[in-house]
Amino acid sequence: MLNLTLPAEGGCRCGRARLRISARPLLTMACHCTGCQQMSSSAYSLSAAIPAEGFEITKGEPVIGGLHGASKHYFCGYCMSWMFTRPEGLDWFVNLPPTMLDDPAWFTPFIETWTSEKLPWADTPAVHSYAALPAFEEYEGLVAEYARSQA
Repeated sequence: MLNLTLPAEGGCRCGRARLRISARPLLTMACHCTGCQQMSSSAYSLSAAIPAEGFEITKGEPVIGGLHGASKHYFCGYCMSWMFTRPEGLDWFVNLPPTMLDDPAWFTPFIETWTSEKLPWADTPAVHSYAALPAFEEYEGLVAEYARSQA
């Protein structure tokens, strides 16, 4: 397993929007829902839940895209790369696709969600799998288990 070196920087495909993280992920995930499949143009999306105080935009002004719903999906306004998501009511973290970082080699999904919608061949090395989402009360234990696995 490769280690994440902090701070870590990254940005969109065209480079007009840049970001920096200075905190380790609380949890790493792969989401197989059809919405993520469509938005990522892939079999699933990847994300790392970064504590909000450890996340900053250093260049550019990402714009809201996607469905413009409760959770806000932010994109580069020029190349339209999906850069990060701020889930509604959960302001204490930002979901960052690890591929937005300049070096995403450290990333492995710890949980996978919405496996009920996954493509039959789309397997991940996630430790925990959920047909939909984990129950809200499960997250504290998952975050603690993930932290132990990274120590």
